Amino acid sequence: MSIRRLAVIGVGLIGGSLARALRAAGEVGEVVGCGRGKGNLDRAVELGVIDRYSHDVGEAVAGADMVFVAVPLGAMREAFAAMRDRLAPDAVVTDGGSAKGSVVADARAAFGRPLSFFVPGHPIAGTERTGVEASFPTLYRDRRVILTPLPDNDAQAVDRVAAMWRACGAEVAEMSVAHHDEVLAATSHLPHMLAFGLVDALARMKENDEIFRYAAGGFRDFTRIASSSPVMWRDICLANREALSRMLERFAIEMTDLADAIRRGDGEQLLEIFSRAKAARDRYVDGMRGGE
Repeated sequence: MSIRRLAVIGVGLIGGSLARALRAAGEVGEVVGCGRGKGNLDRAVELGVIDRYSHDVGEAVAGADMVFVAVPLGAMREAFAAMRDRLAPDAVVTDGGSAKGSVVADARAAFGRPLSFFVPGHPIAGTERTGVEASFPTLYRDRRVILTPLPDNDAQAVDRVAAMWRACGAEVAEMSVAHHDEVLAATSHLPHMLAFGLVDALARMKENDEIFRYAAGGFRDFTRIASSSPVMWRDICLANREALSRMLERFAIEMTDLADAIRRGDGEQLLEIFSRAKAARDRYVDGMRGGE
């Protein structure tokens, strides 16, 4: 058993699925949960996701050799500060935040010492559902998990976090913090902005009832992610605002060019754009593992 005691700070879809996966793999002994919602935590115990819980972060991490922080990005610094003086000597801390630059800055500010024990991570998996009821043990199977090791990380700590995710069936990759945030701005954060923006724009149109009544499968598929947590996505936008704003500006130029081609009736340019997009998606996306 690779993990003696796992502390999960934030027992929702992401944290709950990690606990379930490690239990299924026989890779964890005790699981201690932490959160604010008593109902959600009681349900987590009933479902066997966690063994016990505390509303106090410091109490939850006491004696744990692995700590997974799965709170919204805006709550990361508070969680780190609360556990700072309560971590066991052999504890390794990692997280599931979707923007790594802000998490690393929060960790450095909260811990106030070299981060040999804190290995930033991001599982590229999820659904639009939230809460422990949404968690399931195969969420990470054949999905990618990105680790962004820091210069002051202990190599053994990185290995332990990588082994944890592999035990869940995930494929582990490594990249720098800055590169992670650029890549995720393009592949995850931008698509969510497009879905939120489209649904909001249509909802504010006078004929919105009729528009949504006749929405077809393509609309439902594309906008599914607009049902994701507004608070979580607000935090992601703020945390990764530089990389994401650059991607949105670039995309706005592309949409302006597309609108111009349609206005001019330029079928040749439209066919070129659509063919290039289809070829790229068929080559790079179909059959690839991972997603959020």
